[in-house]
Amino acid sequence: MTDPSTPGTTTADLTLRPLDPLKDAGLLHGWVTHPKASFWMMQDATLPDVEREYMAIAAHEHHDAFIGLHKGVPAFLMERYDPRYVELVGLYDPEPGDVGMHFLTAPSDVRVPGFTRAVITKVMATLFADPETARVVVEPDIDNTAVHALNEAVGFRASQVIQKPEKRALLSFCTREQFETAVRERELAI
Repeated sequence: MTDPSTPGTTTADLTLRPLDPLKDAGLLHGWVTHPKASFWMMQDATLPDVEREYMAIAAHEHHDAFIGLHKGVPAFLMERYDPRYVELVGLYDPEPGDVGMHFLTAPSDVRVPGFTRAVITKVMATLFADPETARVVVEPDIDNTAVHALNEAVGFRASQVIQKPEKRALLSFCTREQFETAVRERELAI
């Protein structure tokens, strides 16, 4: 699958591996505390804080994390969770097949046009590769307009603003059909 905004960049260049909380903590610490990651809300986290956070995710039966690689080099983070048990408990009525998602691209001094769109496309394709996934759920900060635009580009539709303990969030959903349609329309546009 080619990202039309970056000729030659393909989601095939992107792979995922399970995150190792101890081995990857140093890498993640640099990512989540970077000013670019302000919406990740870990700006003041210490290395032990990051280790604890990702050890808790690794131990949770309804939440997991992955390191995304671009041509073998760590370049992004993906978290997958079951919204019935994590993040959105009591904030909406989950449907069968709902899967929650977070993603973060690594900070870089080199701007690669279309890279983040390729990452979110890979993340969504990975989630929908599971036949049990019917709909992806996200809850980004209401002020994170850049991520709202990316979400819309891969098929998400905003539902409502919700109040989480740590932020006001825009609850949004993307069905398999919405994702496939968005990808197909982008490919036809090139």
